[in-house]
Amino acid sequence: MVENESRMAEKKNATPKKRAPRKRAPKKEALVAPEPRSESELPRVPRGDLDRLLAGEFANPHEYLGAHRATVNGRAGVIVRALIPNAVRVECLLDDGEVYEMEREARGLTDLYSAFIPNATLPLAYRFIFTYADGATWNRGDPYRFLPTLGDVDLHLFNEGTHRELWKKLGAHARTEDGVQGASFAVWAPNARRVSVVGDFCGWDGRVFPMRVMGSSGVWELFLPDIDAGSLYKFEMLTKEGAIRVKTDPFAAKMEQSPGTASIVEREDAYEWGDTAWMKQRAAADPVHAPISIYEVHLGSWARVPEEDNRTLTYREIAPRLCEHVKRLGFTHVELMPVMEHPFYGSWGYQVSGYYAPSSRYGAPDDFRYFVDTMHQAGIGVLLDWVPAHFPKDDYALRRFDGTALYEHEDPRMGEHPDWGTLIFNYSRNEVRNFLVANALYWVDEFHADGLRVDAVASMLYLDYSRKAGQWLRNKHGGRENLDAIEFIKQFNEAMRLECPGAMTIAEESTAWPGVTTPVSDGGLGFTFKWNMGWMHDTLSYFAFNPIHRRYHQDQLTFAMLYEYSERFIMPLSHDEVVHLKGSLLSKMPGDEWQKLANLRLLLAYMFTRPGKKLMFMGTELAPYTEWNHDTSLDWHLRDNAAHAAMERYVTRLAHVYRETPALWREDASWDGFAWIDVADRDNSVVSYARRGGDSHAIVLLNLTPVPRERYRIGVPHSGTYTRVLSTDDREWGGSGFDAFESVNSDPSPFHGYDQSIEVNLPPLAALVLTPSR
Repeated sequence: MVENESRMAEKKNATPKKRAPRKRAPKKEALVAPEPRSESELPRVPRGDLDRLLAGEFANPHEYLGAHRATVNGRAGVIVRALIPNAVRVECLLDDGEVYEMEREARGLTDLYSAFIPNATLPLAYRFIFTYADGATWNRGDPYRFLPTLGDVDLHLFNEGTHRELWKKLGAHARTEDGVQGASFAVWAPNARRVSVVGDFCGWDGRVFPMRVMGSSGVWELFLPDIDAGSLYKFEMLTKEGAIRVKTDPFAAKMEQSPGTASIVEREDAYEWGDTAWMKQRAAADPVHAPISIYEVHLGSWARVPEEDNRTLTYREIAPRLCEHVKRLGFTHVELMPVMEHPFYGSWGYQVSGYYAPSSRYGAPDDFRYFVDTMHQAGIGVLLDWVPAHFPKDDYALRRFDGTALYEHEDPRMGEHPDWGTLIFNYSRNEVRNFLVANALYWVDEFHADGLRVDAVASMLYLDYSRKAGQWLRNKHGGRENLDAIEFIKQFNEAMRLECPGAMTIAEESTAWPGVTTPVSDGGLGFTFKWNMGWMHDTLSYFAFNPIHRRYHQDQLTFAMLYEYSERFIMPLSHDEVVHLKGSLLSKMPGDEWQKLANLRLLLAYMFTRPGKKLMFMGTELAPYTEWNHDTSLDWHLRDNAAHAAMERYVTRLAHVYRETPALWREDASWDGFAWIDVADRDNSVVSYARRGGDSHAIVLLNLTPVPRERYRIGVPHSGTYTRVLSTDDREWGGSGFDAFESVNSDPSPFHGYDQSIEVNLPPLAALVLTPSR
C-alpha cells in the first residue's frame, strides 16, 4: 500500500471534519417523529443492491440515496436516504426548518439511514445533520439530490476522442447547482467497481461520497455541496480485484507539493487578463515569416533568493524581472521548460504528474496567468514545453489508474520507456488521445500560451525507439512506425491549427522522418517548426575543433543547408547541450580565454544569421564557465567581469540586429531567402552568404580562424555602399577591434558569379554582417 493510501486507510474510522450546524428556523414541532412504517408498503432497496451499496461496490448510489418519491401507508411523499459510517444519530433538516430523525435501515461497512417525509414533493431542498459519539456534529448538504453535471453529448465526444474543452467537464469545478455552492467532480475510471471522492472534508473516507457511473462512458460523477476552493481531494477506487487505489485527479488544476500529493479544488474565471491587444495580433500572425528568437528558461534556476535559503522565485516575482531582461536582450519569445506539475524537481519538469496543473512550487494557477500576461503586455510571447510522450510511474498519479493499464499499454514492449523508466501513453485509446489533445488546447486557451514545443517526438514515432531486437512489437503492416502515435500527433496539430490561430507547435524530433512540418492535409505531421538537431550537433562538433584543423571539416559546418528546406526549422542551443558533463558552450570552444569568447560570439552570429528561427538557453548571454545546474541560480555575478558583461551586451546587439533586418528572417523557409557566396574557401576557413527578404538583402562573412584576412574579396548582389551593422570583433564586446570599418563601396569587378564585389579586412574569429545603404 502506498504512503497516501496508508494515510487514508488510517483515517477510515476517523470522524469527518465537522461543521457548525446551520441555525434552525422556528418550527411548530421540535422534532418530527419517524413516520410509522408498514413492511408491506415501505420502499425497500433490493437485497443485492443493498449489499453492494453497504459494501461500497454499487456503481449508481443515486438510484437509492437522496430523495425519491414514495408512498407509505397510502400516503404520498418523499423518502430520503443517507449513507454514512460511524454516526450515532442522523437528521434530515428541511429548508422550512422541520427536522426529521432518520432511522438506520441497514448496517454494513457503512450504514444506510432513511426517513419518510409525507406530503413532500420533488425537488426537495434539505440538509443532513450527523451526530457522532463524541458529541460532534456535521451539517452538510446531500450530494445525491442533484442531477448529473455532465451531459450525454459531453460523454459521447469524450468517448469518441473529440471533446475540445474536456477540462471544463472532467476534474473538479467549484460551481453552484440549484442555488447550492459546492464542487462537481468527474473522473474516467471505466474498470473500477466503485469510485469515491475523498478529501479533507470527509476524513479521506471512501465510504462517505461514492460516485455514480455515467452509463457505459466509464466516467464517474458527483456534485458535493459546501466544498470550497482550496479543498484537498483525491479519488478512491475499488478495483476489479478488490484492491483500493487512491489517485490524484488527472484534470486537477492545482496540486500539493511533496510530501503531499492531493489535488486542490481551484476557483475559476477569476483572473482579469490585460493582453487583449497581444491576443488579437497573435490570431493574425504568421510565425513562419516573422522574426522568432526564443530565450529558453527553467523557472526554478533562472534566479534565486540566496538570503532566503536559496529559494526559487514565484511566478509573480520572476515575471517582471525576466520580462525586463528578455525585452532588453531583444528576444521575441520565452520558452519555459515544463511548468506542468512534476513531483521530481530534478526531472526539470519532463516527468509530469499533473498535466492540467501549473506547478504549485511557484504559485497558484492565477499567478502563472499573471506571468504570461506580464510577458504579453511587454510584447514577449510565451512557449511551453509539453510532454505527451511519456509519464512517470508515481503510483498516486496516472500509473494503472483504475487498477488496469488505463493510460498506458499493458505490454511493457509498448508501454514502458527503456531510457527514462517511464510509461508510454496508449494512443490507440480515444479517451487517452482526448486527454492529451484537450490538454494542449487547455494551456493555450486558459493560460494564453503562444505555442507548445513537443518533447521527445522521435520516441513517439518509432515502436523500436531505443529498443533492441525482441523488445518491441511491429505494427499491423509489419513496420516500426507507431501508427497510433502518428494519428494522435496529427489530431493534436489539427486541433491547434483550428482552435488556436497564430499559436505554434514545435517538434523536438531528431530523425529524418519526412514531413514533420508539412500540413496534415498534405500527408505531414502538421507542426509549425521542427528543432534542427542535426545542425546543432554538426555545428558544435565543428566549433570544438582547433581552428587550424577546421579547413578539413568545413563541410560539417555547411552540410545542414543541403536539407534546410525539407522542413521549417528552429536552431536550438538548448539546455540539453550544457548538462550531464557536456560543459558550458564557452567550455566547448577551443583556445585561450579570448579565443573561447570570440568563438562563442562567432557561433551565435552564425546561428542568428543563417536560415531558421533561433533558440538560446538562458545564461548563454553570461558565457558561464560551468554547465547548467538546476539547483542554483544562473551565474549573475559574472556581470562583474568585464569580458562576460561584454558578452551580454553582444547578445543584446545580435538579437536586435536580427529583428531589425528582415532579410535575416522573412524568407527563412524558402531558397529565395538564402544564397551561398563562397562555401569552398577551406584553406582560409572563411564562409560567406547572402540573406534575402523581399527587396532587402544582407551579406554575412565568417572568419573561422584567429588569423585576420586582409583585402578579402567577395561578390555581392548589387552595386553601392554596404554598411557594417555588426562585427563580432568590436571592442565593445571584447573583440580586437581589427579594422573596424563603417562601410565599403562595391566595384564592378565580377566575383563569385556576381557583377559587383567588395574588398574587406576580416577580423580574427569573427563574423561581419553588411547591409546595402539606402
